[in-house]
Amino acid sequence: MAKTTIDSDAIRELAQLLEETGLSEVELKEGDRSIRVVRNSVTQMVAAAPVATAHAAPAAPASDEPHAGAVNSPMVGTIYLASGPGEPPFVSVGASVSEGDTLFIVEAMKVMNPILAPRGGKVTQIMARDAQPVEFGETLLILE
Repeated sequence: MAKTTIDSDAIRELAQLLEETGLSEVELKEGDRSIRVVRNSVTQMVAAAPVATAHAAPAAPASDEPHAGAVNSPMVGTIYLASGPGEPPFVSVGASVSEGDTLFIVEAMKVMNPILAPRGGKVTQIMARDAQPVEFGETLLILE
């Protein structure tokens, strides 16, 4: 039986990639070997099919100063405003949310990652558009 060696450098690089991108997991496959690194988090996985609806409010003009109530994307991916086809959006302008409520889903590498409210408040703006790409750090929503 052949001895399997662990490529600790590859594991470190993948862990660093998780930190830099905000992804929850990453896997590297080479031939019949694979390395999977998963970030320890309290995020739940949602396996609903996303729906394309247009419930986003128009974006506000760009500013040099980030808004105090901004909720930013923790990763690069595709954002969905509802949990599935025919479903209402998670939030709408004027809605009150509590800390931990699901605001959106961002799909990254075929994994559905819920974006949770960092605090309670009232949704005053939604900058994201359904089924559109989002960048790491992009403002998705404003909570007052």
